[in-house]
Formats: sequence, C-alpha cells, structure tokens
Amino acid sequence: MLTSHEVVKREPVAVPAASVSAPFLSAYSANIRRFDLLEPDQEQQLARRWQQTRDRSAADALVTSHLRLAAKLARGYKGYGLPMADLIAEANLGLVIAASRFEPGRGARFSSYAIWWIKASINEYILRSWSLVKIGTTAAQKKLFFKLRSEIRKATGSVMTGLTPDVAEAIAGKLEVTAREVIEMDARLNGDMSLNARVGNEDGGTELEALLVDGATDAETMLADHDQAERRAKALRVALNGLAARERRIFEARRLAECPVTLDQLARELSISSERVRQIEIRAFAKVKRAVMSAAQDASGGTACLV
Repeated sequence: MLTSHEVVKREPVAVPAASVSAPFLSAYSANIRRFDLLEPDQEQQLARRWQQTRDRSAADALVTSHLRLAAKLARGYKGYGLPMADLIAEANLGLVIAASRFEPGRGARFSSYAIWWIKASINEYILRSWSLVKIGTTAAQKKLFFKLRSEIRKATGSVMTGLTPDVAEAIAGKLEVTAREVIEMDARLNGDMSLNARVGNEDGGTELEALLVDGATDAETMLADHDQAERRAKALRVALNGLAARERRIFEARRLAECPVTLDQLARELSISSERVRQIEIRAFAKVKRAVMSAAQDASGGTACLV
C-alpha cells in the first residue's frame, strides 16, 4: 500500500501539523492550488502506470491533483471542534489509500471513488478523538453520531430545542437505533448531564433517568447473530467461487454492487446482448441460491435456512 511519504515524493506537499497557525493553513491552501486538475483519460493512464509498474511519480500526480478535494471535504467537518490541520491530514491519508486501491477501467472518476475513502478516514479520526463510550461500535451508531444534530433540527423545525421523548423515538426509528441510544448520544454531545435533568420542558418533561431503560440485545443473541452472519458470508464466498468468470462478473455487478450496473453497460463490456446478460444473471443467481441453501443445510443439520 502507498504511504503518504511515497506519494508526495516528486513534489512534496507539507501536510500541516496539529498545532499550525491559520496563516500556515492559508499558505497550505495556496500551495496545493498549484497542482493542475486531471482529465478522465489522464487519471486512467496514471492509475494504470501505478498498478502495472509501481511508478511513484504516477501515484504522486494522481494524489496531488486531488489535494484540494481532500481539503474541501476536511473543512466540512470543522464543526466537531478538532484541529483543521489534523482533519486535512486524515483527509490526505484517505486520499492516499484511495489512490492505492483505485481500479481504472471501471468507468468511475477517481474523485468519486476517493470521496468515500477520504470521508471514512476523517470519520474514524473524529470517532477516535471524541473517545466516547459506545460510540462507533456499529454502523448505526456511527450514523447516529454524525446525523443526530441535523435530525433534531429537522424534527423541531430547524430550532435546536431540547430533545423530547417523542423526537427521540422518531429519530431512533429513522436511524435504526434505540431511543435510549439517541438520548445518550445527545447527552454526550452536549457534555455531562445529570440523570435528574428533565428531557423536554421544565414542568412537563421527564427525568433522563426514567428514559434510560436498557433495551439492548443480550450477549447470547448477539453471538448467535454474529455466527449466523459469518456462516452466510462463508456460504456466499463458496457459491461465488463456483461460478464461471462471466457469471461471477455479472452477478457481482448486478446483485452485490452498492450501485448495480445496468444490463446495457454489462452488455457493452462483455460484447453480448442485454437479454443474454439478463439470462446469465438469472442462471448465476439460481446457482448461488442453491449453493448457499446447501451450505445452510449442512450447517443446520439438514434444515435449510434461506439467506
């Protein structure tokens, strides 16, 4: 994998340290603007050179041309009270990771691919820096951490009033967490709060302590769910290995991709008709389903378990 030192070898760009001043950040912003933006074909050429020959200058050019994107995304997280220099450094780290994993030839711009790695790197840094109990242990809790304030504003008509039980329930349903988790997260983001503090208005509100009923899943159920998920993932991997190369490409693109590829796109890629792609997809799905069900039967002692 690339490192930040490897990527910026041709024309080094100083990543600001945690204690730098605002003037230094301004100088950094001016410094990265000297790198030209790339055309789509230039991105593809650079990515291929890096993958095929490990040409460091190609990786350097791919990364430095997108430093402005990383800095822009980092500025969007300034409301979390962390040093902007650290946020930019984490954004640059995500950019480096994206460059090391970008696959040319898939029709995507590097910037579209890099955004997700940059945001993931910044999000992980923020979660580590806050050091809050039970923050970020699940995808749902991470989502709650980053979206709670905006959801409260939506629920209260853009007015940041106190979190009421009704609002907590509504947000919990929308973000797929418990009302307890919503209330606890709100308390942590607002600082220490007494358990006798009232949620809602002072006269008719409910004490926070009364709302903190533990509705979490017990450890035995969590372990069983984890084991089941592991079995399903293993069965799917085995099933995919049983597909022909073209079947696997179509199945993954149509059934497993976050943004499924269209039949027409696959038809052009594979030089076959859209109808033929559809037929192969149906056949591949049937094969995977049979393989997964067979694996589930073996794991459960003969009783099929659909996934």
